[in-house]
Amino acid sequence: MSNAIDFISAYNTIDSRMRSIYRGKGNLQFSDLVRRCAEFNNTVRKYEDDLLLCARLRNVIVHESKRDRIIAEPCAEITQLICHVAELLSQPPKLSVLKEKNVTGIEADATLADAVTRIAQTNYSNLPVYRGERMIGILNNRRIVRVMGQALERGEDMDEFLMTPCADVLHEEDMNRFYRVLGRNDTVQEAIDAFEDNRKLLAVVITENGHSGKIVNLLTSADIPMLIRILEES
Repeated sequence: MSNAIDFISAYNTIDSRMRSIYRGKGNLQFSDLVRRCAEFNNTVRKYEDDLLLCARLRNVIVHESKRDRIIAEPCAEITQLICHVAELLSQPPKLSVLKEKNVTGIEADATLADAVTRIAQTNYSNLPVYRGERMIGILNNRRIVRVMGQALERGEDMDEFLMTPCADVLHEEDMNRFYRVLGRNDTVQEAIDAFEDNRKLLAVVITENGHSGKIVNLLTSADIPMLIRILEES
């Protein structure tokens, strides 16, 4: 098989994947897709200049070649590169490549005092709350400070208030606003996109299936360089 055939096949795969990634309206040209996807996709951003070069080469191959001969035969290096990019976009690394963490959590019936102590001991600001094997929410230091401040405003006895069960302190809005739950089979790019889409995001929570099961990893904005490095090295 000639390099030109492999090249065009990979080019078409990239074109299809970028249209899926961009999810925009209109029949954009390949070069326009590259520029727009590069704004939020790290793989396209990394290979942006190469892909723009490939677009020009593709036009020569497709529009200038005759039925019985190919006017331009891509070199092995550029063919390998575009095939590599096509593979990255078609099979991006998944969150399952990350080493699982032993994420510290707390039981729903544990007291607010227990949660404050746990956060002080671990220096973690996001504390998953479990009822059995099911995560019912995440308690963070912002919520703890807020509810304690509200209790003080009401004149409540603080020692008594600290005996409140963690489940009673959780707020559904916190989960929707500050966290994103993904599964091990979701992609590294999706985790990066979650932080880029929501600047208030405190953490990406990774469970086995992307639902409220046991947490196998928890990513914060400090992990973004590591996630980008995985994309670059994959």
